[in-house]
Amino acid sequence: MAMGLRDEDCPAGQLGKNLGLQGKTAVVTGSTSGIGLAIAQAFSAVGMNVMLNGFGPADEVAALRRQIELDYGNETDYSAADMSKPAEVVALIDQAASRFGPVDVLVNNAGIQHVEAIETFPAAKWEAILAINLSAAFYAAQRVLPAMKERKWGRIINIASAHALVASPFKSAYVAAKHGVVGLTKTIALETAEFGITANAICPGYVLTPLVQKQIPETARARMLTEEQVIRDVLLHAQPTHQFVMTEEVGALAVFLCTHAARSITGASLPVEGGWTAQ
Repeated sequence: MAMGLRDEDCPAGQLGKNLGLQGKTAVVTGSTSGIGLAIAQAFSAVGMNVMLNGFGPADEVAALRRQIELDYGNETDYSAADMSKPAEVVALIDQAASRFGPVDVLVNNAGIQHVEAIETFPAAKWEAILAINLSAAFYAAQRVLPAMKERKWGRIINIASAHALVASPFKSAYVAAKHGVVGLTKTIALETAEFGITANAICPGYVLTPLVQKQIPETARARMLTEEQVIRDVLLHAQPTHQFVMTEEVGALAVFLCTHAARSITGASLPVEGGWTAQ
């Protein structure tokens, strides 16, 4: 068991101490790849104990955990909880609390996507997208909030999307779910404003993650374009920078939102999308 978080000489521990984050417990859903993994790594870099969650072969997940612990000298745990099932969402939070202590920081990041016209959009896909992208965030927040209120401190960060602020065709379920995430975030913020808890939504644009990579051929089929045209004329066309957002940028913002300097930022929807929603 790595004990680096207790050692102030460890770079992660010292930085975490300076930021007031050393030894805090963080749960990051959907964190075995993409944005979630980058946030988990950023949290580890400032000395947090991180509960990972997501799908993947057991040996790959074990190797990922070992690498994080070697890189940052902190502790991790892992749950394969299915975020479409409320009981497993609750079990994830309880596992983290049992291993590390009450959850200080919750990042609701798990998400899925499907691209198709409304009239042919499969009902099962609609239900799954709302369950994982929206309902899971509600159930996780519901589970962590009593202990956060008791300790008068907590951070809830919901990874929404630029699609929480603007719509795109062929993404009805995802757009609806992410708009719901922003509404949920605002409500949590209002209910917890006097308890030292903040709730914010990060709204990334297109980040080259496995989720986005899967969308490329789906969007190509839906719009009858080549995959190269989808990247150039659909994805990056929406972002004035014409560049994919880097996962590390989202991780850095998540860390900042956990610090004392961000204590008055709550109920906010923070775009990280190269100017997309400024248009």
